[in-house]
Amino acid sequence: MKPDKIIQGMKFYNCDNIKLLKETPDNYYSLCIVDPPYGIGESSNDNKGRSKLAQSKDYGNKKWDNEAPNSLYFDELKRVSKNQIIWGTNHFIDNLPFNCSSPCWIVWDKDNGNNDFADCELAWTSFKTAVRKVKSRWHGMLQQDMSNKEIRIHPTQKPVALYKWLLKNYAKEGDKILDTHAGSMSIAIACHYMGFDLTACEIDKEYFDAGIERVENQTRQNTLL
Repeated sequence: MKPDKIIQGMKFYNCDNIKLLKETPDNYYSLCIVDPPYGIGESSNDNKGRSKLAQSKDYGNKKWDNEAPNSLYFDELKRVSKNQIIWGTNHFIDNLPFNCSSPCWIVWDKDNGNNDFADCELAWTSFKTAVRKVKSRWHGMLQQDMSNKEIRIHPTQKPVALYKWLLKNYAKEGDKILDTHAGSMSIAIACHYMGFDLTACEIDKEYFDAGIERVENQTRQNTLL
């Protein structure tokens, strides 16, 4: 399957991830890091204005977070990857074909203060290590690294620094990385700076184009430097 875009060797697909997964050989990827829909409605415009610390951006009203992925998606994900990191697993644990008694959960403390958003997000992993916690502030205009503030283009965007931490702690040199719900493409920026081979998929054309522009801007700046 031909990628829609290639940037610095990273391959980007604007398509249904099931189509991509079905064309992928068994155990092709060393590690998948995915942030699928949780099925809690964060794609709607009802999530703006919930913060008491910083004004929330209005991302419009979409329906991609109305339902979590089904078991077919997770079956395919398990088939094509040797290890997995799956954000939001606590929301759809019954859909997973994995042994979720794994001791290695990741806790992201967003340090997001007074609001009704979750204080933390959880990721299940296939690694057999202890629970790990990473703290990185991510609350509207308020971010951990305000001197290198990221422009937010997606309602569930995660910081580049979080993906760098994941790659540093769970990936090794030469690993092929997969993200089936690339969204804002934060993972691509992290993979670029850390030298990982990435395949990323995003079905929404608007998010895909905005994410590609973001990656191109970052890689262009890095090349100029």
